[in-house]
Parts: sequence; C-alpha cells; structure tokens
Amino acid sequence: MIRILTVARVVWLDVIRRKDVYVLLILLAILLLALVSMNLFGFGGATAYVADIGLLMSWLFAWVLSLSIGCRLLPQEESRGTIFALLAKPVTRLELIVGKWLGACSVVGLATVCFYALVFGVSMLRGWSLPIVVALQAVALHAGVIGMIVAIAIMFSTRLNSDASATLAGALTATSFLVVPRIPEFVAQAGQLRGGILLFLYNLLPHFEIFDLRMRVLHGYAAVPAGTFALVLGYGVLVTTICLAIGWAAYRHKRFTRGSLSGY
Repeated sequence: MIRILTVARVVWLDVIRRKDVYVLLILLAILLLALVSMNLFGFGGATAYVADIGLLMSWLFAWVLSLSIGCRLLPQEESRGTIFALLAKPVTRLELIVGKWLGACSVVGLATVCFYALVFGVSMLRGWSLPIVVALQAVALHAGVIGMIVAIAIMFSTRLNSDASATLAGALTATSFLVVPRIPEFVAQAGQLRGGILLFLYNLLPHFEIFDLRMRVLHGYAAVPAGTFALVLGYGVLVTTICLAIGWAAYRHKRFTRGSLSGY
C-alpha cells in the first residue's frame, strides 16, 4: 500500500511540475464567467438554469481532465525512460497501475469538488436552495464516474501512446455518455440482428447515466435510497476493477528496450 501511495504522490508532483493547476484555474475562471454572465442573457432569476449549465460544464471539464491526465501517465514514463527506474524498485506493475490510477483520480476528484463548490456557491448567492444530501450523493457518484474514466484511459494507455489512447478512451466514454442511454429506443426500431448487436453493446459498455444526479439536485428531489446508492457505487467499483485488471494483464508482460521507446 505504501508503494501505491508513493506512485500516487509522484502523479501529484508531476501535475504540479507540468503546471496543470493553471489549467484548472483557467477552467474555473471560464466556469465562473459563464455563470456570472447568465445575467447578460436574461437568465438572472433562473437560478436552476444557471446551476444546470454549471453542473454540465463541471461534468465536461472532469471528463476532459480524466482523459488528459489518465492517458499520459504510463506513456510518459516510457518515453522518458523513467519506467526502468520504477520497475527496478520493488514496485510491481500492478502497484504501478493502481498508484497511477489513484493519483489521477485524486487530482481530478479534487478539481471536480472545486467545480461543484463554485457552481453551488454562485447558485446559492442567487437565492437557490441547495439540497445538501442529494448534492453530496451527486459528488460521490461523480467521483465513481471519474474512477471509471481514468481506469479506461489507463487501460488503453498500457498498449498505446497517449494520443491513441485518448482518442479511443474519449470515443468509448463519449458513446457511453451519449448513445448508451438511448439504445433501448434504437432496439425497438431495429431488426433482430441489429437489435442483438445493440443489446450486446448496451450490456458491454459502462452506464454513466445511472451516476448522473443533476436533475435530482436541480429540482430538489429526494435523496437516492441507501441501497440503490450502494449498488450504483458497487457497479462503478466493478467496472473500474475490470478495466484496471485488463490494463494490468496487457502491461504485465510488456517489454521495454532502452532507446526504442517512442514519445508520448
């Protein structure tokens, strides 16, 4: 466990060294400007609308950060040659992958909490009443989504460079966000073969939509029952574990040769 935490700490140091904090500040500034400028378009009194836009942007920013950080961690170690120093130490490849995942999740998770705090703060200043329990559930489930996205990004990056893994992980997660929830509608209009393929994809791809509590937060609905909440989190843990296991299986026998590592 200590070695995993050490690898996660290295991820934080790398984020600070690369000045990714500035990217976070820029994203926060963009989000704040967007929320404040709602008055310009006549939405000053529609606090729920302002919160809706802010939460949507928070999801978008968290998705981008998860992919950009998760997809580069392993390829950059290989391109720099620092992978040899890591593997020369008593750090297994599984510990390396889990540590990278933990570090990336904690970075993106903290950024997402900042996004939510900003959105909720601006909305409450405009007179919006925050449903605290539902809001906490929304943040927790969003953290589960971040864990899955980072795991998917790392899974692809075990065999691909950062650009290719970001493209594939982005396409897969975007499809899961936008298309998977609508597959039942498509199946009803599809033939037997096409419907079977769609159902296969529906069961194969991750279901991010069950983690999205934005509507509950915006409209002040009741909190998700504890049993359902635990099941959704358990599903997120399962998907994350499967992706990390696939990534480890692809990485455990990967061979590195000095001088032949391509850039990331």
